[in-house]
Order: sequence, then C-alpha cells, then structure tokens
Amino acid sequence: MYSPDRDRYWNDDHPVLDLVRSRRKGGKGPGAHGDGHKLGLAVEGGGMRGVVSAAMLTALDDLGLRDVFDSVYSCSSGSVNAAYFAGGETWYPLTIYFDDLATKQFVDMRRFASRRGILNLDYVFERVLETVKPLDYDGILAGAAGFHVAVTLVDELRTESVGDFRDRDDLRSALRASCWLPVAVPGAGEFRGRRAVDGGVLTAHPYLLALADGCTHVLSLSTKPMRAPGRPSPGRRLSAFYMERIRKGLGKGYLASLDRYRVQRRRLQEWMTEPGNGPFVLDLAPLPWMPEVRRHEMSLGALLTAARQSHAIMHAAVNGVPASRLRDGSFASLPRFVTVDGGVRADH
Repeated sequence: MYSPDRDRYWNDDHPVLDLVRSRRKGGKGPGAHGDGHKLGLAVEGGGMRGVVSAAMLTALDDLGLRDVFDSVYSCSSGSVNAAYFAGGETWYPLTIYFDDLATKQFVDMRRFASRRGILNLDYVFERVLETVKPLDYDGILAGAAGFHVAVTLVDELRTESVGDFRDRDDLRSALRASCWLPVAVPGAGEFRGRRAVDGGVLTAHPYLLALADGCTHVLSLSTKPMRAPGRPSPGRRLSAFYMERIRKGLGKGYLASLDRYRVQRRRLQEWMTEPGNGPFVLDLAPLPWMPEVRRHEMSLGALLTAARQSHAIMHAAVNGVPASRLRDGSFASLPRFVTVDGGVRADH
C-alpha cells in the first residue's frame, strides 16, 4: 500500500528553506541581510558526478537565489561548479559536462595503462576554463560572498579550506589542486609550493567546512542519491593503496574519512525531516530511485537525465512541490536558457 510519507525526504518548513525564502524576499546581498544568521552553500563534486551539483546551482540561479548565501564551500569538480556560480554563471558549468567533459580529451580509460592519467586536467584548465567557456576569476575575487575551495595538503595530512586568494593565479591553482583526483591523475598537484590533491580525500563533504566556519544554516548539494549506504566499494582499497604510495598515512586517512562520512550521511538524512536545534543542514541530492552517475560517466543520456532530475529537485524543495510529483513525472523543470557571444553573456 502506498504511504503518503514514502516520498517525504525533507520538511517544507525546514529552517534552511525558510531562511532561503526569507532572504530572497528581502532582496539584499551577502553580509547585508541583518537576520543574525550565516547561510553557507556547500557544493560536492565527484568527477563527472558533479553534473548533479552543477544542475542544482543552475536552478538556484534560475530561482533568483544567488545572493542569499554568505559563503560558498566546495571541493573536487564541485569547486569548478561553485566558481562559475560565484562568478555569475551557471549554465556554463552545466553544459561543460555535456559539451566538453564527456569526451576522450578529458576522460580516457586507455591512458591508465600508460600512466598518463585517466583525467586530463590540462585540457580543463588550459583550454575549457580559459578559452572555450572562460571562468571569471576576477569576478569571483571581487564577489561579496566568501568563496572557499577545499584542498588536501599531502605532506601535512590535512584539509585546508582556502578562502584568502592572493590573485587569479592563486585561485586557479586552488581549483586545480582540488580537482586532482588520485589514481585518475598521477602523483600529486601543487598549491602554494606544497603537494596537494582532491579536497575531498580527507574531508568527504564540504558541508563540514561550512559548519567549522560558523555557518548557522547550510544548504548542502550532494551528488550521490539519498539512500542507505551499501557495501563499501572495493575500488576504494585500490585508491587508498595508491595514496599510501604518495604519502604514508594519506590512504589510511582517506578510508577513515569515508567511514566517518557513512555515519554522517545518515545523520544528514535525519536532519532533513528532524532538523534539531541547529546548526541546520539541508542536504539535497538525487532521490533514492534515481540512478547514480558514475565518477567517469561518458553517456550523454545519463548526464542529461541527472541534470534534468537535479534541477527539478532544487525547484521542488524551494517552491514546496511534493517529491511524489517528481516520482510520478507530473512536475519537471528546465534551465533558463541564455545567449552567449564569444564566451560572454549577451542577454543582459
């Protein structure tokens, strides 16, 4: 028998949603809301799975919610998504997954045998983010909201949430380091003269950085579906072994972080309907029946489906649409299309 609570994954009056709506109505910008709260936006990545958080950011932009957040926290491919959002664009990070990343130029499993790395970060940072779909580094640095990128410092065995960027090159270096996924990219990257890799290695999700930074409310964007964790992936042991070769203790720290996050994810899902007394976290993610995007997904159909569903989830949560309507297909949403001429928006 169908239960009316079967599709109740969050409270419509969740404190995070109430604050988001209130701030949208108030129409003020970061740091000027005057409500005594600090609202953070936490953006998860996960390789090509980042298409999920990119679509959610596009929905936030479409809903007029860019200025409601006091600070943004990000890691991995989510840091690039969040950077576009902070710089004033969201359609770009979404289309990048379809147009530019689902290609052999970026992901090529055959390169693993030659030790050149499955992912080609040079292609992303030297070509896509510079010339194909330019990222406005200067706009991010000048933004009113704080912008943080999680970087794993290899030799220090710790996560650094970087927000004090010196200039555009420093910001670019942080983004690149946060996307340096061990195994998929050989060795380690570099940030400020120190070895660095994916920001999610020792801190599995950036919502933890938002809480550590004093956020009273956090809208968390996760890229794995909301469901009970299954058995740990056997591939994580291979990744840990590889990380131990980079730095003793890095692989062990990675496994410990994943184990902690399995417990934290259950707590996050409980907070959706039982928010407690704060700080408040609303963790939006693909719903349980939705397929999970693979880290190295290359299917355009899978990426487009994930983007469409994720865009609709954000619309449903903000506008109070029951999740049951997402399941039966009676509610859907599409991104607001824009015109771009020579890498610059032409529809202002």
